Amino acid sequence: MTFKTLDDLSDLTGKTALVRVDFNVPVDNGAITDDTRLRVALPTIEKLAAKGAKVALLAHFDRPKGKVVPEMSLKFVAPALSALLGATVPFASDCVGDTAQSVIDALPAGGVALLENVRFHPGEEKNDPDFAKQLAALGDLYVNDAFSAAHRAHASTEGVAHLLPAYAGESMKRELNALDAALGNPQRPTLGIVGGSKVSTKLDLLKNLVGKLDALAIGGGMANTFLYAQGHDVGGSLCEKDLKDTALDILKEAEAKGCKILLPLDIVVAQDFKAHAPNRTQDLGASLSADDKIFDAGPKTVAQLTEVMAASKTLIWNGPLGVFELPPFDAATVAAAKFAASQTKAGKLVAVAGGGDTVAALNHAGVVGDMTFVSTAGGAFLEWMEGKPLPGVEALHG
Repeated sequence: MTFKTLDDLSDLTGKTALVRVDFNVPVDNGAITDDTRLRVALPTIEKLAAKGAKVALLAHFDRPKGKVVPEMSLKFVAPALSALLGATVPFASDCVGDTAQSVIDALPAGGVALLENVRFHPGEEKNDPDFAKQLAALGDLYVNDAFSAAHRAHASTEGVAHLLPAYAGESMKRELNALDAALGNPQRPTLGIVGGSKVSTKLDLLKNLVGKLDALAIGGGMANTFLYAQGHDVGGSLCEKDLKDTALDILKEAEAKGCKILLPLDIVVAQDFKAHAPNRTQDLGASLSADDKIFDAGPKTVAQLTEVMAASKTLIWNGPLGVFELPPFDAATVAAAKFAASQTKAGKLVAVAGGGDTVAALNHAGVVGDMTFVSTAGGAFLEWMEGKPLPGVEALHG
């Protein structure tokens, strides 16, 4: 990888590091309900502080759309960050200009300040060159530690990277190295698992993966569309019947490129969308009524998947195999996740996973800590899997 990291920096005393972080944390009644994103930023903050830099943090919160929205201020994050760092983090009520500069000027070497929501300025999301210059005027170097925002070409994620010496933060470095190990230069054979409800939202992803992987398992509601395309009865299941030809084209392309597609061999069927609904497991080909809905893959499908996984050296995972939120329709996802975790712990598999529902599903299975890397970046992870360049990452290569 050609980006510069914090290891390329020596003494930074007297310098200000402008650091883009992702502090778009979940909040309930003004309280942070999950501080994972704050914790993820700590290694970068602490490494820069140890080198003597003043650390000025740039972040967004929610979608104020270029206007000052008081309830979307980042001020509430400063006390939580102060507690994690064990030192007071002053807050600047603007992210540019004299207000921000005066707070940064007052910092000691190794001090940390949090600047106000960059999205309060319309120039942020427009990647306005003048706004990028205002941001850059505050720092001597730029560090991007927000992979989750790297698919946005905004002033604080892309524009400012061209105006200051730019580096990848510790979290960004970990993410990029993990992604490179999963799809850039993986150990083969490689297996992908892609699940979720709709094929239409993951067309680019599927088309990119069939050209790069040795095997690809398709699960969730997406699998129904492929089964329907092959002539199987899917009853009243979620299915994009208008994408029949598209699904067949993807299967043909996979065959031409030597990627084995794994679809369900057996299915778990119920009529009611609720936990512990009466259900049955049946092989493909058995008849379904109009009220029958496929909510999970069956044990034969899991056995096929784990067999291929056991022969693979790299796994990339996006999306559950069934409606994992409702037991017992979590069985296939949990079984596959636990097998992946055991292979990873045994040193037999590099397992990289990401995307919103994927993280929730792996947490549900209790295996997040056992995977090689689990990305919490939703859109950025998906766009990277689709083979699209991420502006925030591309700017670091410059």
